[in-house]
Amino acid sequence: MKRSLSIRGHRTSISVEDRFWERLRVIAAARGLPLAGLVAEIDGARDTATNLSSAIRLFVIDEALARASALEETARQGREPVAPAAEADEHQALPTPPTPPA
Repeated sequence: MKRSLSIRGHRTSISVEDRFWERLRVIAAARGLPLAGLVAEIDGARDTATNLSSAIRLFVIDEALARASALEETARQGREPVAPAAEADEHQALPTPPTPPA
């Protein structure tokens, strides 16, 4: 699916799958950034040999791997994982611990 947005005053079209686009929106919200702002950051950091759509996919995958690593570390330390509110969606929801009997 092609999506158009303006980054640094320049209109561009990006083709990424819906799932990547949804996660990109969640990541931007969690960081308090507008979507175009996050895409501009990705664009500015990407290798010039990598197109923007691929850079977005790689960014989302890297973010997911970092999140998984942080959750694994939390589990190793014996703490309960807590998802930030902006990241708790149907794809990332964490189980809630059982409530102890009263």
